[in-house]
Amino acid sequence: MACSPTPISAIAFTNPTRFKRVSFPSMLSPKATAKEIYFNHDGSATKKLLAGVEIVVELLGATLGPKGRNVVLQNKYGPPKIVNDGETVLKEIELEDPLENVGVKLVRQAGAKTNDLAGDGSTTSVVLAHGLIAEGQKVIAAGMNPIQIARGIEKTSKALVSELKLMSRVVENDELADVAAVSAGNDYTVGNMISDAIRQVGRRGVVTIEKGRCTENNLEIVEGMQFDRGYLSPYFVTDRQRMAVEFHNCKLLLVDKKIKNAKEMFKILDNAVKEMYPIVIVAEEVEQEALAPIIKNKLKGLLKGAAIKAPAFGERKSHYLDDIAILTGGTVIRDDMGLKLEKAGKEVLGTAIKVVITKDSTLIVTDGSTREAVEKRVSQICSLVENTEEKFQKKILNERIARLSGGIAILQVGAQTQVELKDKQLRIEDALNATKAAIEEGVVVGGGCSLLRLSTKVDGIKVLLDNEEQKIGAEIFKRALSYPARLIAKNAGVNGNVVINQVLSNADVRYGYNAATDTYEDLITAGIIDPTKVVRCCLEHAASVAKTFLTSDAVVVHIKESDPLPMRKRMPSIAPPPMAKSPGVGPVGVPLVSSPPYSNPDFVFQPVEFSFAVQINPACGAVTATYSVTKSGEDREEEEEDGADGIKYTVHDGFSGSRDFFNDWSGYFRFYCFHSLLCCFSSQRQACFLIQPSNGMLSTGERVQFVLGLAHLYVSKSFVIPLCYPHFIPLFFLCLIVFKRKGY
Repeated sequence: MACSPTPISAIAFTNPTRFKRVSFPSMLSPKATAKEIYFNHDGSATKKLLAGVEIVVELLGATLGPKGRNVVLQNKYGPPKIVNDGETVLKEIELEDPLENVGVKLVRQAGAKTNDLAGDGSTTSVVLAHGLIAEGQKVIAAGMNPIQIARGIEKTSKALVSELKLMSRVVENDELADVAAVSAGNDYTVGNMISDAIRQVGRRGVVTIEKGRCTENNLEIVEGMQFDRGYLSPYFVTDRQRMAVEFHNCKLLLVDKKIKNAKEMFKILDNAVKEMYPIVIVAEEVEQEALAPIIKNKLKGLLKGAAIKAPAFGERKSHYLDDIAILTGGTVIRDDMGLKLEKAGKEVLGTAIKVVITKDSTLIVTDGSTREAVEKRVSQICSLVENTEEKFQKKILNERIARLSGGIAILQVGAQTQVELKDKQLRIEDALNATKAAIEEGVVVGGGCSLLRLSTKVDGIKVLLDNEEQKIGAEIFKRALSYPARLIAKNAGVNGNVVINQVLSNADVRYGYNAATDTYEDLITAGIIDPTKVVRCCLEHAASVAKTFLTSDAVVVHIKESDPLPMRKRMPSIAPPPMAKSPGVGPVGVPLVSSPPYSNPDFVFQPVEFSFAVQINPACGAVTATYSVTKSGEDREEEEEDGADGIKYTVHDGFSGSRDFFNDWSGYFRFYCFHSLLCCFSSQRQACFLIQPSNGMLSTGERVQFVLGLAHLYVSKSFVIPLCYPHFIPLFFLCLIVFKRKGY
C-alpha cells in the first residue's frame, strides 16, 4: 500500500490557488454567514453612519458649482480618471469601516436616483440630504421624536415641490445653450453644440454621444429612429460597461407575430452565421423556446444577434413596424400577407449602419438611402393628422412623424488624451441630460438660489402641520435648503453666510449670486438657470433618504472576513536523489509534484533536496521510514536526539531522521499522516510503496479518510496503485469514480 497525504492535504497540493485554512468540520458543513448588529442606544451607530455621509459630502462637494474642483479616480486597468461629475465619483466610494460604508450607501441612493430620472443633480441631492440628516440628528439627540420629525420633513418636501412648480417657466430655444453650459461647468462651447443639435433634430429628436475621431468636438446629423424597447435578455450585451448591445452594418428581421420556435427562423439565422453579419429580431414576442437557441449560439460566438419586442401594441405596433421597415428598407413578415417566416430569405431583411440597444431603448441609424421612401411615408401620416379630430390619435401620429423625419444628432467628443476624453464625455452627458430635463419641465433660477427662495416659503408651510415636532422637521428643511448655495460660495472662495444674507435681502426672485463672475445680478439674464426637474428630484430624493436615516435605530452589517493567507511562490523543481530499493517491493521513488500552496509568509523557503526511503524487517514486518531534507545540497549537521520517538532533526540547514511504524493498521495510518506532515515542510513531495499490512485494527473514519487520499493521489498520477486488503478494493474504486466525475 502506498503512503500519501491526507485527503485535505492532497486536494490542497493539486490546487495552486489561494485559500483560507479552516478546520476539518467546517469543510464538511456549509458555512453560515454571520452578521454583526449595532444598536443605537447611545447614539454611536448613527454617529458612524453620519461620518460616512460627511465623507461623501466632503468629496462630492468639491465638484459643486462653476469653480468646483476635479477628483482623480484610480483606474485599476488603465490611466486614472480626472472627473468633475458627482455621479461618477459617488460610484467609486467604498469605506473600510462597515458602519460608515452603510452611511455612504444610504446617501448614494439620493444622488443615483436623481441622476437616473433627471440626468444631473446628483451632487446637489447628496448635499441637501446631508443638510437634512445633520440638522435632524441635532434635534433628535436633544430628545425629539424621530418619527414626527420625519413626517414633518416629508410634508414640507411635498409642499416645496408645489411651490417650485409655481416658480418654474417654459425654457426658450435661446436658453437651451445656457442650461447646457451651466451643467457642463460654464462651458459654452458644449452648450452651443447641444443647443445646435436640438435645433436641427427638434425637441423630440434623438441626440447621442460617442467618441470622436479627432481632437475637437463635432456634430453629425444622420438618418435614424429611436423607440422605447430594450433587449429581451442581458446575454445579448456586447458592451458590459454600458450594458448595451451595439452592432455595425446590421440586418433587421421584422415580424408582426409571436415567434414560438427557433426552427421558424432557421433559414435566416443560418444565412447570418454563414455570411457573418449581425442580426436584430424585432417581433411582437419571442417566446423562451425560440429565444434560448439564439442566446446559446451567441454565447458560443457563432451568431451575432439580439431580439427586442416591437414597440406599442395592436394596430399601433403594426404601424411602427411598417415605419421601421420603410426606414431600413426591409419587409414586415405577416401571415395575413402570405409571407411565411419559415420561407423568408435575406431579401426581407432591413439594413442599418448602426444599432444600439439598452435595457430600455433601441436606436437605429441608417445611411439615408431610403430618404425618398421616408419622405413619402411622412406625407401620408401628415394627411392622416389633418383628417383626424381625436387629440390622442393626433398625438400618436405626430410622434411617428417626429421619429421618421427628425433624424439623429451625434455629438462626437474629441480630446488629446484618454483622460481628457472621459472627463469631457461625462460633462457633455450631464449637459445633454439637463437640457432634456429643461425641455420636459421648464427652468428656474440656478446657482442654488431657487432653493434659497424656497426656504422663505417654509414659514407658511409650518402652519399646515399637525404638531410642534413636525414644525421642527419643517425648520430642519429650511436650514438644509441653504447648504448647496453655501457650498457653491465656499468653492468660489466666498463666505457662504454673507452670500445667503445678500441674496435673501433682495425680494426679486431672479436676483442671485453668480459664482463664475463673483457678482450679484439677474441670473436669468446672465444665463444661470437650472432645470426644474433636477431641482424637484433633489428635493424629493434628499427628503426620502433623510427620513430613512433619521428613523433608523439599529444597523446590521456583515462581519468582515479576514484576508486569506498569502501564497508563496512555487519552488523550482529539483530532481530527487537516488533512492534505495525496499527488499521485495521495488523502487520507492516516484515523480515529484508541486509544493503545497501554504506556508508561513515571514519564512522564505530555499531550494531543498528531499529524500525518503522505506526499510522493511522481513522477520517481524516492521517498517522504518528514513527521511532527509537539506538546503542547497549543504548538510551542516547540528542534531539533537529525541529518545522517545527515535527521530533526528537537523536544526539549521535542514532536517533528517527515522521512525519505526508498527506492523498494524493504526501504525500504517500514523505513517501515512506523518508522511503528509513531512511533505508540508518541504519544497517537494513523493509517495512510496508499503507492503501489505497484517490484520491490525483501524477505525471506520480512519479507513475512509485513508482510502480517499489514496484515490485522489491515484487520479492525480502522483503514486503507483497501492496493494490493499480485498475488502478495501471496492471502496477504493468507488472513491476513484467520484473523484473522476468531480474533475479533480
